[in-house]
Amino acid sequence: MSIVGAIIVPHPPVILPTVGKGREKQAEATLRAYRAAAAQVRAWAPEALVIASPHIPLYADYFHICPGRQAQGDMAAFGAPQTRLTVACDVPLRREMCRLAGEANLPAGTLGAREERLDHGSFLPLYFLQEAGVDCPAVRMGLSGLSPLDHYRLGQCVAQAAQALNRRVVFVASGDLSHKLKADGPYGFAPQGPQFDRQVTQAMAQGDFLALLTMDPLLCRQAAECGLRSFQIMAGALDGQGVASQLLSHQDDFGVGYAVALFAPQGPDPSRRFAQRYQAAEAARLAARRAGEDPWVRLARLALETWVNTGKALAQLPPDLPPELTNQAAGAFVSLHIRDQLRGCIGTTAPTRPCLAWEIAGNAVSAGVRDPRFSPVTRAELDQLEYSVDVLTPPEPIDSPAQLDAKRYGVIVSRGGRRGLLLPDLEGVDTVEQQIAIARKKAGIAPHEPCALERFEVVRHH
Repeated sequence: MSIVGAIIVPHPPVILPTVGKGREKQAEATLRAYRAAAAQVRAWAPEALVIASPHIPLYADYFHICPGRQAQGDMAAFGAPQTRLTVACDVPLRREMCRLAGEANLPAGTLGAREERLDHGSFLPLYFLQEAGVDCPAVRMGLSGLSPLDHYRLGQCVAQAAQALNRRVVFVASGDLSHKLKADGPYGFAPQGPQFDRQVTQAMAQGDFLALLTMDPLLCRQAAECGLRSFQIMAGALDGQGVASQLLSHQDDFGVGYAVALFAPQGPDPSRRFAQRYQAAEAARLAARRAGEDPWVRLARLALETWVNTGKALAQLPPDLPPELTNQAAGAFVSLHIRDQLRGCIGTTAPTRPCLAWEIAGNAVSAGVRDPRFSPVTRAELDQLEYSVDVLTPPEPIDSPAQLDAKRYGVIVSRGGRRGLLLPDLEGVDTVEQQIAIARKKAGIAPHEPCALERFEVVRHH
């Protein structure tokens, strides 16, 4: 056997009566759907569950698969210590998943184990499944900072392990949707929140797993989503299978998106192998972005690619650069991203080279191989990199934060030899107070210490 069914479920502790103490009635639609999904899992008669949860230890470059022979947990952190459960672990299935992940060159396993108590992202689905009479062992796994494709490929390993051991396995993708759905909710409102929920629930209803893989990373982050990577692993576990999909419910009453969905395999369907289609879509997106790069960004890319491929700096500048790059000197920052995640950023506040072009070329190499926060960029990453170049105006001293604007001006804070800089118009930095606090932290200047302020403007090239 292999994957006999899959469900997507949320994990709000408030829907448990012992936690909600009446508030769970506001999520009646979610409760009904949760119990219907649990009844369907029981009908599938699984011999094991595989649960992906965002609240299992998460690493940037590694999938943690929980070790041990059993796991216990309770709702003590949510005021209900009397609500507890225990689940056995399917050790052979876990071992086979780890082996297959290793063969696929996926960094996954039981390293980095912490106290193996049930996280609430696993506890909630197990609570309703056990309530419905589903009594089988489980394998629990966390998410990672790796690509959507890597999450999908891990799901493929789950299906292959189930087939190798002839297990009837149900995949449980635990995850809430956006946390930014209501102004009076615990996380506030962002317009990207409802947009994210619409796109994801439509993908659930239609069984459109490619849409789950190709969601805009910026939209996902601005929506403060929770479970998308769980859903991507689930999609991989159903790779090559036709599915009957059913969206049972979607609620946002608490300001957070809760969705329940069922996916019943319908037999092989080669058109639903999404790994190659995702890779083609991602390659097309990156190619379109690269085609739109201006000379500032193209120069940064050329400089870093030359260094990584040859181990040498540019010997000469391209012949067709605009005069703005060759006839003036200025400070510049080069930022690198992969799938909207920072991969390096180095810059200079004032010119250190004969012209802006050489400033950008040198800082591009530094951003790729000398940013102490990251390992050096590899050849395999070059085609995935997205560049931006910020050209700085000369910094000017200011007397107070009132002369700053977080969207227009960058800030430099200094005290003695300590100096911290923050560029303007950064996502998530909406106020001058935030801007100064981050710059202070970068400089190692405590909040109570006096410091000098400077401001500058940038011209940003993407």
